[in-house]
Amino acid sequence: MDHIAEHHRNWTVEEAYKTWEKEAANRFDQLKSNEEELNRIFIDLYGLQGELSPEVKDEDVSVRHADPERDIRAFLSYFVGVTFGRYSIDVPGLAFAGGDWDASKYKTYQPNSDNVILLTDDDYFGDNRDIIHRLKEFLTVTFGGEQLSENLSYIAAQLKKKGNTPEEQIRNYFIEDFFKKDHLSTYQKRPIYWELNSGKKAGFRALMYLHRYDENTIAMIRTSYLHPLQEAYNQKQDSLQQMRNQENGSREQALLQRRLDKLDKQIAELTKYDVLLQHVANLHISLDLDDGVVANYPKAQAGEKLFTPLK
Repeated sequence: MDHIAEHHRNWTVEEAYKTWEKEAANRFDQLKSNEEELNRIFIDLYGLQGELSPEVKDEDVSVRHADPERDIRAFLSYFVGVTFGRYSIDVPGLAFAGGDWDASKYKTYQPNSDNVILLTDDDYFGDNRDIIHRLKEFLTVTFGGEQLSENLSYIAAQLKKKGNTPEEQIRNYFIEDFFKKDHLSTYQKRPIYWELNSGKKAGFRALMYLHRYDENTIAMIRTSYLHPLQEAYNQKQDSLQQMRNQENGSREQALLQRRLDKLDKQIAELTKYDVLLQHVANLHISLDLDDGVVANYPKAQAGEKLFTPLK
């Protein structure tokens, strides 16, 4: 979906999408017309005028009309690819799929240096580790800062996820749908972005790019992501407890208690997940990309459940 993210800093995501929608409609109509003309030629050539119709049904045309929800999800997948360095705003096609890393390809928007993006229910660090932090930077670079709020709202509206704000709705999409519903389907259960997953409470979710994985990746994730997140959760827990104790209203106290209960479960989940990560990190597992995802996915986990299952 790089056609949506072309350098037009004076327009919005919605305007870019509508331009793409018209382009897709023109492509569809032209291809359908071409296919019907070919059918007429062959029908006339073989004298089948009474047997066959040259008309082509819309569903049989080999290109699709634009669809806002599908295409915005594809746009977010492109954003993830740019953030990992698989794609670049500055060069066409694939920028990195293994081999030697060429930093000169990434001038406008820098990929994450350590090959990890956190998928959490809040921006706990205010830096490049967070998915929404990076999305806002990406949208600012490609569309300009003045349109950021409008662009986030438009993206959230197409995703149709629950949430009190556009950012929260987009977060919920990345946590709940991006990997399991979209990425696995697009890559036919052979994902190039792998999702680390601590369990049902979503205490720890993160993406990494397979082609940038090395034997130290899991150890780095544990020390640079999981441990800081544990500390952030503990600080949030203390803050919520203080707020609950100072709150007089029973309704507000109940809301804060529900948030605390959720956080308690996430902290417990992270503690168990840390043990699994430590075991695998100590093994320093190397992968051969030529072996394929089916072989490498279980190999990288060494018998533990580190990643979202390929189901």
